[in-house]
Amino acid sequence: MQAFSTAKSEPADSVVSSAVKLDLTEFKFGWRALLVAVVGVATSVNATLLYGFSAMVGPLEKAFGWSRAELQPAITFLFLGAIISSQIVGWLNQRYGLRKVTLISLFALTAGFVLLTQIHGSVWSLYMGFMMIAWAGLGTLQVTWTHLVNLWFERNRGLALAITLSGTGIAAIVMPPLVTMVTQRWDWQAGFITMALMAAVVAIPTVFMWMRTEVTVQVAPAMTATAAAAIPVPVLKALTGVTFREGLRSPKFWICNAALTMVVSAILGIVTNGVPILRERGMTAMEAGQIFSSFGISLILGRVVVGYLVDRLWAPGVAAVALALPAFGCLLFGLAGANVALLVLATLLVGVGAGAEFDVAAFLMARYFGLREYGRLFGLHLGLITAGAAASPLLFGAMYKASGSYVLLLSYCAVCFTLGALMLLMLGRYPKFT
Repeated sequence: MQAFSTAKSEPADSVVSSAVKLDLTEFKFGWRALLVAVVGVATSVNATLLYGFSAMVGPLEKAFGWSRAELQPAITFLFLGAIISSQIVGWLNQRYGLRKVTLISLFALTAGFVLLTQIHGSVWSLYMGFMMIAWAGLGTLQVTWTHLVNLWFERNRGLALAITLSGTGIAAIVMPPLVTMVTQRWDWQAGFITMALMAAVVAIPTVFMWMRTEVTVQVAPAMTATAAAAIPVPVLKALTGVTFREGLRSPKFWICNAALTMVVSAILGIVTNGVPILRERGMTAMEAGQIFSSFGISLILGRVVVGYLVDRLWAPGVAAVALALPAFGCLLFGLAGANVALLVLATLLVGVGAGAEFDVAAFLMARYFGLREYGRLFGLHLGLITAGAAASPLLFGAMYKASGSYVLLLSYCAVCFTLGALMLLMLGRYPKFT
């Protein structure tokens, strides 16, 4: 259901003005949906577990004697679970509604994190736990939150998606030092309890109060046609875009998949190994957690800036520039030694790329393929890039085991950022849907 059409004729000076000015009409009517989406992304299964995992490596290693190489595949199993979940959630949302599926998923996610405190013995108990919790939290994946925002926003879709996906930046700021603090104060189980509380105390009440996909808007008699058309009424207009089969046949769909798989793989390498990389440079656990929390700051900043720009400029070009920055960040990680300022700068540069990737992925899917089959196409896209990224922790573990350092990993990430950025430049012009 498309929020509104932009195919109206406007005076030339109005078009130029709208290209630089920020129209707040959509935000006036859609701010609750936007807030729900931000909270949802910040407390989703991928965000809390992914950004908290780096700080859990040490406590789990100490408690069970599992090596870092053995712990890395846990993220692979998380992603394997997410691959299955991302294929199911679009269909469930369409059949039963976003709100119902999301609330059930949040309750299941809370219970799942609590159950993770009971792992013991073989490292396979951790692997299976990570895979099953991705199934429990399927309604909290980005498919849900970006779908909600795409229904409410069109003229400012890039910015709205950027704000939404900045929830991962919040998680990146909060989770590493928070999990480090609670695990040092209590034990590794406290880390999973903290993640459960994020879903139970923050996400569930917000979704219950404000998540809506349908709205009735009273249009004032004196309101102009242009102003009335700017009000998002998701249930009143038909969605446009390609069919699912047409999307599968499009080379641009596969370019997006290949390019963003490489980028996600690189981001994953830094996120899941960020604290250990900093520890290797002589930082204490708390110092490493504090330094790596700056990742979240640049992720949010990069995401909002990129989101604002893709509404006004060619999105693949904006993304290519943004993704060149973390390649330099990877080089800095390798050359900075114990220089705290350079390590912070390297973290900030990688954060910009992470912010650009997730924002641009959702924007490109909606812009190049429309909203008609957004849930299924973005779900498949998410599943495919997750499948590619799922193998990365195995590769990272092998790299560390072979070299005893993170030099190979950083080199790999720099190449992936560069190639992914260049491939996006092949997407060409935006299509027009009728």
